[in-house]
Order: sequence, then structure tokens, then C-alpha cells
Amino acid sequence: MPSRAVTAVRKKLSEALPAFMLGGAAALNKGGSNVEASSFAALADKLDYLDSADLKQVRAAYRFADEAHLGQFRASGEPYITHPIAVAGLCADWKLDAQAIQAALMHDAMEDCGITKPELIERFGAPVAELVDGLTKLDKLQFSTREEGQAESFRKMLLAMSRDVRVILIKLADRLHNMRTMDAMPANKRGRIARETLEIYAPIAHRLGLNQSYRELQELSFRHLRPWRFGAVEKAVGRARGFRRDIVDRVQKDVERAFKEAKLPVQVSGREKTVYSIYRKMREKHLSFAQVSDVFGFRLVVGTLPECYLALGVLHQLYKPMPGRFKDYIAIPKANGYQSLHTTLVSPLGTAVEFQIRTEQMHLVAEKGIAAHWLYKARGAAGTDAQALGAMWLQSLMDIHDETRDAAEFLEHVKIDLFPDSVYVFTPMSKILALPRGATPVDFAYAIHSDVGDHCIAAKVNGESVALRTELRSGDVVEVMTAPSAKPNPAWLNFVRTGRARSKIRHYLKNMEGEESQRLGEKLLAQALRAEGLQLPAGDAEGEGADAQLWTALLRWSASRNREDLMIDIGLGKKIPSIVAKRLAMLLGERGARPDALTLTAGRFVADDAQPAQGTVIIDGSEGATVQLAHCCRPIPGDEITGYLGRGEGLVVHAADCGVARRLAQRDSEQWIKVEWAEAPERSFETSVSVLVGNGKGVLAQVASAVSGAEADIVHLDMGDDRAAETTELRMLIAVRDRLHLAEVLRTLKRASTVLRVARSKG
Repeated sequence: MPSRAVTAVRKKLSEALPAFMLGGAAALNKGGSNVEASSFAALADKLDYLDSADLKQVRAAYRFADEAHLGQFRASGEPYITHPIAVAGLCADWKLDAQAIQAALMHDAMEDCGITKPELIERFGAPVAELVDGLTKLDKLQFSTREEGQAESFRKMLLAMSRDVRVILIKLADRLHNMRTMDAMPANKRGRIARETLEIYAPIAHRLGLNQSYRELQELSFRHLRPWRFGAVEKAVGRARGFRRDIVDRVQKDVERAFKEAKLPVQVSGREKTVYSIYRKMREKHLSFAQVSDVFGFRLVVGTLPECYLALGVLHQLYKPMPGRFKDYIAIPKANGYQSLHTTLVSPLGTAVEFQIRTEQMHLVAEKGIAAHWLYKARGAAGTDAQALGAMWLQSLMDIHDETRDAAEFLEHVKIDLFPDSVYVFTPMSKILALPRGATPVDFAYAIHSDVGDHCIAAKVNGESVALRTELRSGDVVEVMTAPSAKPNPAWLNFVRTGRARSKIRHYLKNMEGEESQRLGEKLLAQALRAEGLQLPAGDAEGEGADAQLWTALLRWSASRNREDLMIDIGLGKKIPSIVAKRLAMLLGERGARPDALTLTAGRFVADDAQPAQGTVIIDGSEGATVQLAHCCRPIPGDEITGYLGRGEGLVVHAADCGVARRLAQRDSEQWIKVEWAEAPERSFETSVSVLVGNGKGVLAQVASAVSGAEADIVHLDMGDDRAAETTELRMLIAVRDRLHLAEVLRTLKRASTVLRVARSKG
């Protein structure tokens, strides 16, 4: 056998050569023992599914890794090479191909040993080098904090995973072995690694259907994070195992007898809930250990899919099922591909017992998930779509990455998307979508397509209109209505649950804010420069010629990266247009440009005498997020207004007689510009109204009817807390077209019999 040959060669070399001439770990073992050679022999025994050429490549990778890690030891004192061999062994259990086994053996070579990617490409080929590179952390020295470096390294790994899923399988094997051997590490490091595993790597294993690895990662993380609690629950499970042995034995015998009588072949095995899942259930549902009913259960493996439903019938004839405790994950699989029938029955002793029914193929996918693809190939099975498991989630990672440039934000979105619990909803065309528990119609819309989400205005669930923040339940039929003019609402970020929806909304809002700020900045700078008698030069710093040189000089002076950034800063109030215009005028003057009398006259014509350099901005209601109407005074068309370029806030429009605006003007006079209403604004505007009413029946109905009769809308209503008085002051936000429309609304309200006083409220 190849493994014996490797051992024999190592033995002869150790006898013939000095220790320092042997490869890494074998040379460093005390007493000349061949622990590592035998470890690799154990790995070679697992690789019997590879052909001789592949085995030769794996041996070469082992020798390379052994030499690279020469002189390195783990915290436990073992030679470091034991870790890559163990990781490769876990990958071999999943029957991964030779390239993945090679990458597993060398996964720390680039990070810890200074091996370069070109060197790996030259010796082992580009695919292996790409796998190793995807597993390599970025240099921590590039980042200001550990968290930033960690987030960026995690993003790099996930992107590599989206291109080749073997990256995450090797990483999960690496993390699993590290968790198994973490006792030698300092307590603070154990806690940090365990928390990261519980928050990120265990949920990833679950999303990819690797349930066996998922459960073990959870158990190990819990043991290192909460050792006392882990020990207490583990002891309770051990005691319960003894107490319930008679029940378990009796149920198993009854089930086996029933299936023998039904002549239906079945494999019956006991199943015990993990310590962590019991602990989590106790915490979430506020239960004592004695109240957790499904600590033990049974798994039934049958031959074919129809036999799953026949087995269900046999069980339901044997014991009575508990109502509402049956789940068909075969007809509607979980998002990670898991399929089984779940039913909870009442045993002869009155205890609840859960049964899971599945085929052999379903069991393989349930335990190995996306790794089952290689297991199927190794077994020669065909016609399976196991390779597609997790593909939708992997694609969503790419979508989130495309819209998220900040690594920490990307990690936040991915964590949101790692919720293990799902709800299953239907489109009107009966397509099934899996969404996280708590998902809303907005999440559903973005799961269909980003354009549907961006233009979503309303939703129906099971044929009834619902609010966009409504939580969806399994089985709901969801229909989304859209409008071409609609756009994402920032308030959606308060209730969406999927990382895809959150990243799409943020990306859209950032882009819109940037575009609107840029347009406003261009307008303000052009107006300020016109007041200097000059026109805004065309082009930017990227082009050629005198204009490009001019923009380069201006950008250097303003510390902006490009023209777009400069205009966005002006639009957001971070830079004052009059100051930038004066600098630009000076640069133009150095080139020989002189103020034009006609332009200067036009600039002065639109400028206020007190603010000669600023010009006038026209407000019509279509400006977007960069122009805000101040909440302190809530101006509407017809009011005299003024504009404040708050730093980073864009343009804030105040009423001219606003007290807040007057105080700001005294403190920061340079930030004010002249603004005017357009002749025909494009939307309605909100303003505050105070209404004093006498308490009585139908008061609110009368007030609402009066506002509606004047063709206005109530946006918000506050009644205060004093309900025992004879009168109540209603503070309302109403949407009106202009001051004339507001006057009509106030007149209509005054005519209502229950209204004692009505007036507009202004700060």
C-alpha cells in the first residue's frame, strides 16, 4: 500500500541521515519516532477514492507543507504539520477532490510561512493556489483595528467561496479542528474564537446544509464560551438519559415491531438533542430542563420517497400524533436543501417523542449538505442536484458585495443573512421562496428582483392589503405592487431582515444622495461663480488641456479626489460655494479670464444684496434627500424662506421668521444662501396645526372629516396624555399644497362644532 511505502521510506531516511536533513515534523519528533509519517499514512488510507496521479500530487503537497512548517509547533506542543493533516483528513471524509486536499495541507503556508502565490501556481497549478489564497488572511498591518482586518479577511474568504465552494469547506474543516484542539490556548483567545465560530462559521455550515459540522461547532463554542452552563446541562442530559432509557427502549421496540408487521424495511436509530440546542430552547422559551420535552427522538431511514409517507402512516397508526406538530420538509425543503418528514407522537407513557423520516439520500444531504456532491460522485450516484445546494445564498453574497464597499458593513449584512430559521412563502405563480423568520413584503420584493424592491409601494398577503412592515408567515401568498416613480424609503431599514434587502436599500440611497448632492453642488457653484462674472469651466481633471489643469489645481486646493466629490461636498454643505467660486475665479484670472459684464449683471440680478456671491436656489419639492424642509418651522409654498447649508446635511430650508434659523444665522452667517419657491411645486408639503377641541363623542371623526373635506391629508396626530380634561389639544401634521390651501383647511376646521380654536404651529 502507498501508506506503508511512505512509512518505510521515512524509516530508512531516518536511519541513514542526520535529523536536521529530514522534513519538518518527522525530524523534530523526540526519539526519532515517525508520528507525522503515521499521521499522513492515516490520511492516505482515507484517500482510496483518488487515483494514483492524484495521490502523487497530494504527497507532493504534504512534503511541501511539512518543509514549510519546519520548526513550528502548536500551542499544545505538537508539530504544526499535525493540524494541516487533520484538516485534510476532514476534507477526505467529505470525499473532496485532490486539489482541495492539497489546499487543505497547505492552507497556512502563505499566511505563516512566507510562501507566495506565484510559487504555489508554479508548483501545484492555479486552482490549488487560488484555494490557498482564498483561505489566507489579509495582512493585519494594513488595518487600523483588529476588527477591520478581520472583516476584510472574512469578506475576501466569502468572495473566494462564492467562486469556489471548496474554499469554505476547507475553512470549516480548519475551524472544526481548531475548535477540537483549543484547550491549550489562553482563555481570552478561546472566548474570542468560540464567539466568532458561534456567530459566523456555525451558521455558514447550517446555510450550506452541513448539519453534522454545524452541531459540533455549536457544541464546542458553547463549551468554551460558557463552560459552567455547558457542564450543568450536559449532566442533566446524562441523568435524563438514564431515567428515560426504559421509555426509549420500549418505543424503539414498538416501532420496529410495527414496521416488521407492515413489511416495510426501515433503519431506526435514536437521536439526542445537542447540549447547546437544549440550552438555547430553555433560554428562548423560559423553560426548565424538565420542561424540554424533545430531548430524545428517533430517526427512520427508508428506501424510497413514497416509503417516507407510508412510514408516516405506520407511525400514526401506532401512536397518536400531536396536532400542529407535523412538518413536511420533503414537499417544501429547507433553504439549505434539508428534506425530511417531522412528526411528534404521544408515547404510551404520555411523553412527546419526535420522529424524523427520510431516505438514505436525504440523510446524506441532511448531514453533509453541499459536501454531499462529492460524496455522491465518490459513490457513483447520479441525477442529484446536491451541487446546487446553497447556490442562491452564494449568489446573494456577490450581490451584497457589489453594493457594499465597507468590509464591516458587508460582514453585518452577511450576519443578518445567516438566520437559521426560515419561513416559506409563495409568489402568486406558486413559486416557493425561503426567507428569514420575521421577513416582510419588502424582503420578499428584493428576493424577487432588486427592481421590484426599489419600486415597491404596497403588498397583499393572501389577497388582503397589508403594511410593508408586516411579518410574513409560512404558507403566505405574497403579491407586491410597484410604481415606476417609487423609490426605497430609508425607514425600511428599520424592519427588513435579509442582508440582500438591507444592502440594496443602502446602496440605492447612497447613490441617490450622491447624485442629488452633486447636482445641487454644480448648481450652487455655477451661481456663485456667475456672481463673480464668470462661467463654470467644462471638463474635469481627468481630461487634457487648460481646463483639466485648472480643475486639477482646484481639486488639490480643496483636497477633493475628483470633480464629483467636490460637487457632492458643496451640495452637502461641507464646502461653501462662494469660497470655492472665489478660488476658481482667481485661477481663471491667472489664465487671463476677466469678468463678463453680462454674466456679472445676471449674477447680481439673481443674488440678494446681502449675499452677492450665492445666487438663488429654486425649491419645487423634487430635490430629494439633499434638500430638507426644517422640522422646527415646516415651511410651505407661500412662506418667505432661507437656506442653510448645514455641514454634511445638505441644504436645510427654514421659514424666514424661524427662531432656530435666526440663532443659526448669528452663529454661522457664511452658510446661508437665498432660496425661493418654484411657481408650481410638484408635491404637497407638511406643516403643523394645533386644534383645541371639546371632549365628546365623534370629535376625531369630525376633525378628520373637516381636513378631508378641504382635500388635505393628516400625516400624523398627537393627542397628548391628558384625557380627563374637558378640552384636548390635537397636534396634527397635515399635507397641503401651499399657504392658500392651508388657510382653506383652517377655515373648514373652525366651522366644526367641536373645534374651539385652530392655528398653525411654528417654531
